[in-house]
Formats: sequence, structure tokens, C-alpha cells
Amino acid sequence: MKHIYLTLALACASVPAFAATESLKSPDGRIEIRFSNDGEYPVYEVSVDGGQLIAPSRLGLDAAGWNYAVKGELSTTRNSHNETWHQPWGENKTCVDNYNEMAVTLPDGQLTLRFRAYNDGVALRYELNASADTLVITDEQTHFRFATDGESWAIPASFETYELEYRHLPIREVTDANTPFTFRTNEGVFGSIHEAALYDYPEMVIRRDSVTGDLKSDLAPLPDGVKAYVPGRFTTPWRSIQIGHSAVDLINSALILNLNEPSKIADTSWIRPQKYVGIWWGMHLGTQTWTMGPRHGATTENAVKYIDFAVANNLQGVLFEGWNEGWENWGGNQHFDYMKAYDDFDIDFIAGYARDRGIELWMHDETGGNIPEFEAVLDSAFAYYASLGVHTVKTGYAGGFKGGYFHHSQYGVRHYQKVVETAAKYNIMIDAHEPIKETGIRRTWPNMMTREGARGMEWNAWSEGNSADYLCTLPYVRLLSGPMDYTPGIFDINYERAKADPGRIEWNGPNGHCRIKTTLARQIANWVIIYSPLQMAADQIENYEGQEAFKFFRDFNADCDWSEALQGEIGKYIVVARRAGDRFFVGAGTNSEARAIELPLSFLNPGVEYMAEIYADVEAAPEKIAIERRKVTATDSLTIRMASAGGQAISFIPVEL
Repeated sequence: MKHIYLTLALACASVPAFAATESLKSPDGRIEIRFSNDGEYPVYEVSVDGGQLIAPSRLGLDAAGWNYAVKGELSTTRNSHNETWHQPWGENKTCVDNYNEMAVTLPDGQLTLRFRAYNDGVALRYELNASADTLVITDEQTHFRFATDGESWAIPASFETYELEYRHLPIREVTDANTPFTFRTNEGVFGSIHEAALYDYPEMVIRRDSVTGDLKSDLAPLPDGVKAYVPGRFTTPWRSIQIGHSAVDLINSALILNLNEPSKIADTSWIRPQKYVGIWWGMHLGTQTWTMGPRHGATTENAVKYIDFAVANNLQGVLFEGWNEGWENWGGNQHFDYMKAYDDFDIDFIAGYARDRGIELWMHDETGGNIPEFEAVLDSAFAYYASLGVHTVKTGYAGGFKGGYFHHSQYGVRHYQKVVETAAKYNIMIDAHEPIKETGIRRTWPNMMTREGARGMEWNAWSEGNSADYLCTLPYVRLLSGPMDYTPGIFDINYERAKADPGRIEWNGPNGHCRIKTTLARQIANWVIIYSPLQMAADQIENYEGQEAFKFFRDFNADCDWSEALQGEIGKYIVVARRAGDRFFVGAGTNSEARAIELPLSFLNPGVEYMAEIYADVEAAPEKIAIERRKVTATDSLTIRMASAGGQAISFIPVEL
């Protein structure tokens, strides 16, 4: 580790004094970007409140047979923008987009670097204007040379999966990481490196450069080693750094959304957030199967039960995994039929039964990585679903892509986008599992509702599971990029019903040790903490029957209007409030340390009396919950007490006078 630190220190010492050629400040003047082309390559730096955050760092793109001039006279244009815009759904339906912009064109006109400075961060991108029809991108030279050390939270760099544990490391010890890459400097600046508006280009991870010691962009390659084939005129994704005074400032930032273009869907009336249940968890526990047989989950009989449950509990949707033929090929040729249901799943009857009761039917399309096969039937399958009245499809990409392509390569990015745009043609919303990372495209394509992209609930069924510490890191890293379909809300946290099933299948060897590693109250709080406009109650429905605590989910509204992270520290605890209509909801969670915090209720509407329904931990009994009701107003405070790995959920419902 000392060797890495010395390399970084020497690299910083070798950089000449930075002579700023162009400068850009945020609207509030706190954040500044400076740019220069005085050396062999373009460089930039970022300062916050007068202190250097990113020291002079290299910029540029490498392409086969293409060179652009660096030294010489620059052409610079500037712009300021301040707009309030609205979205059909989101953590906040009203967003403010306020920035100062600087576009610097290098001397021969082939490359423009566009910079934006917001009050909550900075961003840059490359705009190509080459004479060639096609450029073969071989590398990207976006460097991040931290001026001082600090601590960081991120998953390792991977071009195949985001389902990895977080690493908490000093910045100087990071050798590689995926984004979002969240950090806190020794000077107390919080930030997160990510990317926005990822289209037709590979994802970016960051790796320690062996020559300079910088953290540097690295792009997912195609099988031939090329990073991307792009037109001569092309715009890359934004490279972004969210910046805040506190950890919760990062959660409350709209930077990633603001870096995306407005919606391309004119009529969004069919795009509706919803709460849902589904046949899913039983397959991971081994009490049900995806394939047809005596333990098949997606049957007509079970479909009716789940639809009736949704009607009775103020839910809007039902998901069925394992409804279609092809699961018997799992692990083989990965062939699925996206329109032929298993014989014991009467899809026409089920679609009509759901439609008559006002329940949305969800289809699930697992590809197993067989992208050519899925794309060949994409239009016809989505047209078929639309004819059944289906408006939501959950996609899956478990397994390697055929042809040797990485999930996160340019090939993968193009495929994921094709699915979103094809779905929009048929008024279908997408919930993507094993996805490409979220980069804010939900603003432009608001039918891209939610995605997995991290270790979700299923890891608790057949592995060591997700700790409370992991769940207290998730909001400050993965969730900075956008919504996540974590599939929360397991009530049978010890799997007592599943373990009592004599026919239970052990998918991954003996997993009798597995359980949910939080309290029941934290499972309820996760519905608020882990934002998704499509929010699932993931347990089998029999585990909710007769449970008074399930009232929280019945009262909960996934279609929120306003959200704010109120308190928290990365990896330690989190408190989030959301408003939907005239109701407010709070979710709080702690790590392995029990804690109590004071929560002022000043976020509530003034002059309104609310009935606060509090769902709290029971000490030393994680499977139990204490429910309390009291009247409160915005002038009151509540003490939130959380057990180890615990949490608390609160609904605030106006009292009718």
C-alpha cells in the first residue's frame, strides 16, 4: 500500500504549475473548473470553496489513426441556464437545472470539451467533429488526480456485474472501482464520480494508472479489444462529480438527471408508478420452481391468488417469473420462448382476470444472455404483451452474453437502449435486472423505470446475504445513480415457513444458515429508503396475511412527489422522507450499531395535524415489531430508536377534522 501512495505522491509532484487558460464557476461561486492546453495534452482541475479537489488532470480521447491539435488558440463559448422542469415520476417531480457552461474547442476544431458547473457538482464531456466517417476509440484519457487523500466507497471494477460488495478504502489505496465512486476528502468534501447520459458507448470504470498514479477512466472493450466504434461527429456521455458538504447532500442532488435531455415520450399518461407483488421469492428459497412441474410457481391457480391479494391490499401489479417456456434450458442453450406460456399458466384467462380487477399484469423476460434471440422477437413479443393489456416488463440478463460481449460494453449499452425504445412504442415500462448502470436516461426515456444493478434481496436466500452495513452504504453509492429494484419487504426473516417445507430445493448447497440480516422494522423502512417507482413487497403473500405491519405497505404510495435524505453517514445510518399527495413517509435504518436519533418533523406541511403510525424495532427480537400511533405536527420531533441492524418506518396521514 505504501508503494501506491508513493507513486501517487511522486506523480503529483511531477506536474508543472497549472496555468489556467479558461475558468468556469458554479452559480453560487463555490465550485470552479479550470482548463488549460499549455502542455502536451488538455488538463483540468476542480476546486471547492477555494481548496483544490481535483489537481491538474489529463483529458482526451485516443482513436486509431486520429490526432487532434492541442496547442494553439482556443475557441470558447459560454452559457448559463436556470430552469425548473417537471417529470412524470421521480424522487422529486419538480427539479431545478441551474448551471454555468463552457465549451472549449481545441485549435483544429476536431474536439470540443464541454464543461458544466452546478452548485452540486461538475461535469464534462467530449464532442467530436472529425472528418472521418467512423472513429475507432481505443482509450479515453479522463483522469481524476485527487489533490489530497480521503476515504472512498465503491464496488470493484467489473464489465459484467454490479452485484459486488462495497470496499471502504483510503482513496490512495483504490486500484480500481466502478461508478458511482463515492468519497470524502480529508478536508471534509463529499463527492461521487459517475457518468450521465450513457448511449452508444461503453461504460466507464476507473483504474489506477501505472504511469501517472491517477485514477483514470477505463472503458469496457468489445471482443476485438476496441472500446467503441463511433461516427466522426459524436458526443460522449458526461463524466460527473457530485459535490456536497455532507453525505446526504449527494443523495439530494439532481445532477445526474439534469445532465440528461428532456423526455422523448410526448404522452406519458401510461407511465405509472405502482406497488406490486409477485411469484419470485419462492424460487430463490427453493419452495417453488421456474419450470413446470409439481412445484411450479407461475400457475393459473397461483396467479388468481396473487391478483386477489393485490386487489385486497391496495396494490397495482403482479409479477410472474417462470411463466414462459424455456426455463428447462437454463444452463444449456439459454433458449426462451417469449410468447408461449407453460401449459399450466393460462395467460389469456389470467390477463383478463387481472384486467377486470384493475390489476397490472407484469411479464418477465429472462434472456440468459442470448441477446440475438431476444432482439429477433422483441417487437413481436412486446406487441403481444400490449395486446394483453401488459404495461410492465421485467427483463433479465443472468449469464454471459453470446459472442463474447461484455454486459457493459458498447454492444450491451446499445441492446439495453433498444429494449427501452422498443418498449416505449408499445406503452411498456421496463424493470431491468442484470442491467447496464443507471445514468439518468429515465429523464429522456421515462418508461425506464427501475433496475437492479447491485446485490439485491435474492442474495439473502442462498449466500452470506446483505448486511445492515451494506444497506447503509447502498443509498450513498449505487442509489446516487437512480432507482433500484431491490425487491424489499421480507417478513419471514428467519425463513421459518420455507425451512418447514419438506420438499424445499437447496439451489446452492445447504443454505439452512441463510436469513434476512436485518430486523422486520428495517424491512419495512426499506420501502422508503431504497427508492423505486415500482416498489415490490417481495415475500410470498402468505407471509403478509394477518400481519398488522403490512398496513404500512397498503398505506404507502410509490408515486411520490417530493423526497429528501434528512440525516445519515455513509455505512452507518440513513433517514429519508418522501411525500406522496398529502401523506408523508419516513424510513430510517442503522448498521450493526444500535442508535437513537432526534428527528425534527419540520418537513411536514405546517398547520396540519397528522396521525403518525410508527413501526419500530423490538429489542432482542428482530422478527417482531412494535406499532405506535400518535398525533403530531411540523413543530414536533420524534426520537427514532433502532436496534442493531434495525430501522424504523413512519407514515404520516393527515387527521380528518
